[in-house]
Amino acid sequence: MILRMWMARASIEKADQYVTHVTAKVFPSLREIEGHCGAYLLRRKLDDEIEFVVLTLWEDMESIARFTGQDTDKAVIEPEAKSALRHFDEGVSHFEVVQSPETASPSHE
Repeated sequence: MILRMWMARASIEKADQYVTHVTAKVFPSLREIEGHCGAYLLRRKLDDEIEFVVLTLWEDMESIARFTGQDTDKAVIEPEAKSALRHFDEGVSHFEVVQSPETASPSHE
């Protein structure tokens, strides 16, 4: 499994606009892509901004390419999202999931 991570910042006033866009439009569309395994939207307040971290889970890089196209390292940012954000990463980071709650073995000690 691959975790895809992307970060952005919004003004406090526009943060809810971004949350609505992601939860009502982006995440539902991701569920339609073969190989998509889930998503998280994280946020925290930093001074006068809200920082967002978007984590999506995928079976493999081929699954990610079904979402991104050929350049899997480039962020996919729709105009509606851009209008709500002050700053955003142009690229993403990919991590191999070594262990997760689903793969952890319960301890029987």
